[in-house]
Amino acid sequence: MDLERPHPHSVSVEISGCSKHDARIVFDTLCACFESDRCADDVPEELHETRPTVWLGTFDVADTHEGARPARLSSSVDADLHGGYWAIEQFRMRLDSLFAVQDLTTVPGDQEKELHVRLESR
Repeated sequence: MDLERPHPHSVSVEISGCSKHDARIVFDTLCACFESDRCADDVPEELHETRPTVWLGTFDVADTHEGARPARLSSSVDADLHGGYWAIEQFRMRLDSLFAVQDLTTVPGDQEKELHVRLESR
């Protein structure tokens, strides 16, 4: 019996604490690196003026692309990353090449790891 997760190479990303413009920059940059459930025309929108907005995306770290360049953000972006240990490690290494990354918290689990980071322009 195979007990492996159905998507061991995927990382779920939740972005918050930023403008929709910066959210789009982060997702566009990540989409240039990995296959994702976010399409190029999937533009982050703010659905409410006063309540915080969280944008979600899932990225497949086993299917990487070359050519993504560091992105310029107008302010810092908080991101929560969820995935298997190997996938999070691969994703985190790629983030380092694209943004200045500050690790805020890490929550280890049995099969998965959760990482809370702050992204800024390099």
